[in-house]
Amino acid sequence: MHESFAIIGCGKVGVMMGKHLAEAGYRPAGFFSRRASAAGHAARIAGAADACFDNPWDAALQADVVLITTPDHVIEEMCRTIAENNGFRERSVVLHCSGALPSTILSSARSCGAFIGSMHPLQSFAADYPGNPFHQIMMAVEGDEAAVELAQAIAVSLAARPFIIPTEGKVFYHAAAVAASNYLVTLMDLSFRLMALSGVPASDAFAVLKPLIQGTLANIETIGIPDALTGPIARGDIGTVEKHLTAIRQVSSELADRYARLGIDTISIALAKGTLSQEAARQLLELFEYKPSQKKP
Repeated sequence: MHESFAIIGCGKVGVMMGKHLAEAGYRPAGFFSRRASAAGHAARIAGAADACFDNPWDAALQADVVLITTPDHVIEEMCRTIAENNGFRERSVVLHCSGALPSTILSSARSCGAFIGSMHPLQSFAADYPGNPFHQIMMAVEGDEAAVELAQAIAVSLAARPFIIPTEGKVFYHAAAVAASNYLVTLMDLSFRLMALSGVPASDAFAVLKPLIQGTLANIETIGIPDALTGPIARGDIGTVEKHLTAIRQVSSELADRYARLGIDTISIALAKGTLSQEAARQLLELFEYKPSQKKP
């Protein structure tokens, strides 16, 4: 049997953590949530229906490791409340699962002699997952040495792949995750809307583009950036880019502006690849920065 654990905040992540930690051999010892029904649900799923508590400090006091899985904006306050009520065991480990916040927001737990850290599953929890949502995903870990050691062991027990980052790098780590996940949705929205203009039904857009998307990701994995970049900007095909912009502007200035902003960022990648000349880059930049109210030279 591994360490005992408590879940403070029984939303989607807390419920999944509790369920799969219990299945991995950790002992569920305490559950608390602002809604008692949520704590009860999480406790039952973890096989510990009698481990619910009326306050967070009594729940936390039962455990060797305390996972605070509340919304980000209340993590620090929740930790402080537990600490002020002497709710952490000495030498226990207190972890939060926020991707945006560093472990230092749990500093109040140190007054009880606890170690602090964070353990962030690098995965989207936008929908219910029938299996183990942690299986083979990356999990960022940072904090006190003892907390990092235990968090790594927990991640492995969940079948995840832990990696350590410095505490001061947490904000950049999260920005990278936002760009890779959230901004990818924004990018796909642009692509789907342009595909719809071509006459492809919106319902078919993903199926049409999926092989291309997968091929691009495979190229990034195998040969990296900038070498994975292909297309008209990479080869300096100014005429094709101009045709794109002219056609899109006739339909939607918003879509044209979004296309152009991405094009400007792509120029520097093409230059780094070495397939785009400085002169072609200059002409492309003029195309992308052109506004209809301006007169072309």
